[in-house]
Amino acid sequence: MQLEISTPALLFPAITLLLLAYTNRFLALATLIRNLHAKYQTSESKHLLVNQIKSLRKRLNFVRRMQAFGVLSFLLTVACMFALFQEGFVLANYLFGGSLLSLLISLSYSLVEIQISTRALNLELSDMEGE
Repeated sequence: MQLEISTPALLFPAITLLLLAYTNRFLALATLIRNLHAKYQTSESKHLLVNQIKSLRKRLNFVRRMQAFGVLSFLLTVACMFALFQEGFVLANYLFGGSLLSLLISLSYSLVEIQISTRALNLELSDMEGE
């Protein structure tokens, strides 16, 4: 199969929107962490916040990985297009495959982060139901 320049170009809007969503996720986590920090400073029972802190740290690490692999996918897509422009078709195929693999890894981290986030929200809901 001959890879054309329009094929990797199709990933540009998808990856861009994905990175925007990841940035929003990061900003939401940053807000949660800052609020939790303020709560931690004034709280008498700091041990109750420890599980939330661990969960937020884990989620923050996943968002970092999501963003890193998303950016890597974007860079590999650009490199693929450059290779196609220079008529380096074999290299372009490898770069495009790497871009797709990076995108797949990024989406996988995103799925895990969503599951962690949902679990944390369910704990908050069950805590309120218990009162």
